Amino acid sequence: MDYPLVSLIVPIYNSALNLVPCLESIKRQKYKKLEILLVNDGSSDSSLEICRMYARMDPRIIIIDKKNSGVSGTRNIAIERATGKYLQFVDSDDYLDLNATRLMVEAMEENACDLLISHYCSVSHDGKVTVYGFLPPDTRMDKPQFARHLMEEPASFYYGVMWNKLYRRDIIIEHNIRCNEEFAWSEDMLFNLEYIRYAESFYSMRTPVYYYARQRKHSLSASVSPARVLTTKASLFPYYKQLYIDLGLYEKYRLQIYTYLVAVAKDMG
Repeated sequence: MDYPLVSLIVPIYNSALNLVPCLESIKRQKYKKLEILLVNDGSSDSSLEICRMYARMDPRIIIIDKKNSGVSGTRNIAIERATGKYLQFVDSDDYLDLNATRLMVEAMEENACDLLISHYCSVSHDGKVTVYGFLPPDTRMDKPQFARHLMEEPASFYYGVMWNKLYRRDIIIEHNIRCNEEFAWSEDMLFNLEYIRYAESFYSMRTPVYYYARQRKHSLSASVSPARVLTTKASLFPYYKQLYIDLGLYEKYRLQIYTYLVAVAKDMG
């Protein structure tokens, strides 16, 4: 196998307390052909110093230090800088299985797909690990097949987030897909809906390779009011609708698409 370069992107903001386990899991990946982009979004704690320490130990690490602008702008800067065939995203308070990138790349290459989505582990405050995944495992799908499954759990983290997926950089660059900096919540889902418009083949990987630290996200999710959630969903709705119109599936899934506005993700925990 000709191992392609993977650009692994980590947006960082005041993550010093949890950053070391995250960076250790990246540095120790079994897949070695990595370009590790650590983007410091104006942290006021010691996050930048920790990044610099790791950069001294690992020449694959590239540090980008910028003024605070939020996670979307931070990811966009990294996307512009990345040179890998594939893009992989990691939140700075989560961590990876040591075989995460290797397994994702191998599945992506062997199945010649445009987007890989993997099961993932949600880690609670007491250390309990729950595995989530809603697609048929280890299955290659075309876009209509993927779209049908998406409607079964339209509000799920599994589909909405960027961190349990592997993307082709050429699709992102060719179609100028970026994170919307006007969205402070659910910006990942908008990015994914745009990407799905141009992707033709999808692969679901059974093996959970990402560890989502649920307890550390609680304060952020709790600060998002129900009114803000509904407003954001209403803003995302036209993108959902247009995707299914383009696929000729809107009339068939009209009810499920509208259900998205009131759906609660089963994997929010």
